[in-house]
Formats: sequence, C-alpha cells, structure tokens
Amino acid sequence: MNTSTPSPKTFFITGVSRGFGRALAEAALQAGHRVVGTVRNAAAQAEFERSMQGSAHACLLDVTDFEAAAPLVDMVEAEIGAIDVLVNNAGYGHEGCLEESPLSELQRQFDVNVFGAVAVIKAVLPHMRRRRSGRIINITSMGGFITMPGISYYCGSKFALEGISESLGKEVASFGISVTAVAPGSFRTDWAGQSMVRTERSIADYDAVFDPVRARRQAVSGKQLGDPALAAQVMLALATGTAAPPAHLLLGSDALGLVRQKLSELRAQIDEWEPVTRSTDHPVA
Repeated sequence: MNTSTPSPKTFFITGVSRGFGRALAEAALQAGHRVVGTVRNAAAQAEFERSMQGSAHACLLDVTDFEAAAPLVDMVEAEIGAIDVLVNNAGYGHEGCLEESPLSELQRQFDVNVFGAVAVIKAVLPHMRRRRSGRIINITSMGGFITMPGISYYCGSKFALEGISESLGKEVASFGISVTAVAPGSFRTDWAGQSMVRTERSIADYDAVFDPVRARRQAVSGKQLGDPALAAQVMLALATGTAAPPAHLLLGSDALGLVRQKLSELRAQIDEWEPVTRSTDHPVA
C-alpha cells in the first residue's frame, strides 16, 4: 500500500480577502499547501499574511488591470513556485433592473467577473501547458444557469464564464490541464452585502417584479444554507484529488433544485417547439 504523503501544491487564488477565496485559502494552508492570494490594497495584503498560518503570500492585483496579471504570475512562478492550481474567485454581484442600470455597470461587471478571470487564465496557461499539468477552478454561480429579476448583468457575466470554462476545458485537456466551473448556490458569504453593487431604483413599473426579490435577498443574507468552509473542502478535494474533475459542479442543495427545475422547463420548451425548430432545415433530398 502506498503511504506516501502527496507533495504540497501551490494555489493561486484571486480575491482572498473574504468569501470563498478566504475559506479556500485557509483550507489549503491547513492541509499543508502553499497559497498565493491576490488582494487589492496594502492593508488587505498585510492582514492576509498576518492572519494566515503556513506558506501564505499575498500579492496586489486588481483583476481589471489586465496587463498586470502576466508579470505577477511570472514572478510567482520564478520566486515562489510553479502554480499547480488556479482559482478564479475574485468577483462581485450587481443588482439592478436592466433598464435602470447604466451600461458602465455592465462593463464593470464583465471586466471583473469575466475579463479579469480570463486575463489571469491567459497568464497561467503557458506555464501549465509547458508542464503538461494543472487545474483551473472558476467560481461562477447558480446564476450562470438560472436567472431572476434584477441581476441580469450578474447572470450574464456568470453565464459567460460558464461557457468559457467549458470550451477552454476542451482546448487544454490534452495538455493534462483540467477546468472546472464551480457554481455555488446561496452561501453565507458577503455576496449580498459589501460585495454587491446596487443601482438606484428609478422606474416604478418594475416595483412589483423586483422589490420582492430584493427584499427576500436582504432578509436571508447571513442566514443562507450554504457553508463556505464546507465548500472550501470540496474545492480543495477537487484541486488535489486523483479523480478527473467535472466540467461543471454545483454547490448547495438550493442550486441543485433550481438548476434541475430550469433544465426540466428548458427540455419541455424545446420539445414543445421542436416542429418549429426543425422547420428551418433544408429539405432532405
């Protein structure tokens, strides 16, 4: 029987100040791995390194500074160690009805949640591809599968990252690199608190459809079913285990139920409209 201890891995995690990034950093360090976490200011950098135990390093990175990702990753590879696991966690939620929300908010949402993640992936991939190994975990959301009123910009960004993740996984699988989009449901993170940007309400016609959704979200904030520490253990196993990781992984029973409902409704709609769908083909000779 093989009793050897797996060698420590180096995790590169964006956004370790709070939420899933912080929980995963703590879990990885406790398991004996090295963690390089990104933060956005010097105070957060000092706090992370002071409070973490083990091989913890904090680096300054605003993921919307797309040109900064590659030099930082190159520095980590040269001075700290080869990055075995990339976790794109940095992100936030935008709340607001589409008609009320300025395009600048959509741009910012995609800059952080999509373009920032892709910039970091592009910085890490050459190193992983050269070594023919690596695991990439992109934190998306059940909002990358289902939708609800008032978070159209957010859902759009998470749908995009889900699609990018799946396609990328097919591009890099032959290089020994796996890509998993992890889609959490409602967890006790700060997503609905400081991590959410809310556009000011301005059109009364949307009150009936949106106000109950906002009220419900605020009422359950801090009382969600999902435990970030348990999610971190799942992601740690996903990153370090020997089993082939899935392309998509839902976290939380609420995500499971809502996504299954969405798939059932989508299948029924596809079946209902199948004759129309087929009517657009050239006639078979």
